[in-house]
Amino acid sequence: MASIEQIRKDFPVLDQQVNGSPLIYFDNAATTQKPKLVLDALNKYYSEDNANIHRGIHALAERATAAFELTRKKIQSFLHAASSDQIIFTSGTTASINLVAQTFGRANFEAGDKILVSNLEHHSNIVPWQMIALEKGAEVLVIPVLDSGVLDLDAYQKLLQENTVKLVAVNHVSNAIGTINPIQEMIALAHAHGAKILIDGAQSVAHMEMDVQRFDMDFFAFSAHKLFGPTGVGVLYGKRDLLESMPPYQGGGEMIKEVSFTGTTYNELPYKFEAGTPNIADVIAFSASFDYLNSLEKGWVEEQENALLSYATEQLSQIEGLKIIGTAPNKIAVISFLIEGTHPQDIGVLLDKFGIAIRTGHHCAQPLMQRFDIPGTCRASFSFYNTKEEIDRFVACLKRVVTMLL
Repeated sequence: MASIEQIRKDFPVLDQQVNGSPLIYFDNAATTQKPKLVLDALNKYYSEDNANIHRGIHALAERATAAFELTRKKIQSFLHAASSDQIIFTSGTTASINLVAQTFGRANFEAGDKILVSNLEHHSNIVPWQMIALEKGAEVLVIPVLDSGVLDLDAYQKLLQENTVKLVAVNHVSNAIGTINPIQEMIALAHAHGAKILIDGAQSVAHMEMDVQRFDMDFFAFSAHKLFGPTGVGVLYGKRDLLESMPPYQGGGEMIKEVSFTGTTYNELPYKFEAGTPNIADVIAFSASFDYLNSLEKGWVEEQENALLSYATEQLSQIEGLKIIGTAPNKIAVISFLIEGTHPQDIGVLLDKFGIAIRTGHHCAQPLMQRFDIPGTCRASFSFYNTKEEIDRFVACLKRVVTMLL
């Protein structure tokens, strides 16, 4: 296993000065950094293999097609899916959720049906359901969250028992406060009451192993850029029977078999949902993310991040007036906090002066902020390439910032 110093050298962006100080990047919940392996793969495609895929018969097109479909195979393996044609490429988690809302939702929701989302959700797992519910006469109901940031499972079960729920849409991990939801239990409960379930995995894929078959997931969505890959690439996994029953999301090239003015025959999975020229370069580069992760010792990433979370929680808790928002016993390496007498944005701006990147605001989770009656938080989120020494400098600088503000 390489040392942490060697691992950090794999991520070129970390080796820079920001405002005269070494960069400390604690905004990994927003996007993870990219190893050189991914950057090289992106450059190789444009330098050597740039061609459109699937329909060309020349050498560049065949190489690009093979590399593109290899990524699909690697994602199948990563998710432990039964088949690679259950892996749909989109532009991101948001697009994947919208695809399900506009296809499964439009085909299956009726007036009076209920859609369950949780109070922990990112806006991208709330708004698409509100839109399709308005169109179909359905209703979005909310699974409440307890003061600790844990979902109220008793309330969840009651909502399932008392309503005609067609779909549950819930995140695996909260981007705002790091809570890990008990999705295996939630999936089993949804199925027991005849509901399908979509899991937003944007915040979990970089931190834990996935197994869509073992968990019996109906739909699973995530983004490449949260998993050390490029931006602009998303994935939707779906059970075969569901995907086959859903109408296409967009029309155009690739998603058809035959087109005439008397009628059109749609393509088979997965291409039925992949109209037009896809984001070829970034999908191919995403393949290198899995190669990089597979080069790390199994279990080390989770162990490293848990150690960082524990250490940072301990150190931050010693700052007078600091309150951590979200104290679930099962969390990923995310700490959201407020400091009495200060505004999160002021803290974020001043920390940037010391080269420290954190996230401030509502984190696209305004209903959750309203639940806790706060305008937003400061959020520090860690990845395996972060260190305890960075946490020490972060805490020291945070103390200086608080002194400046109070």
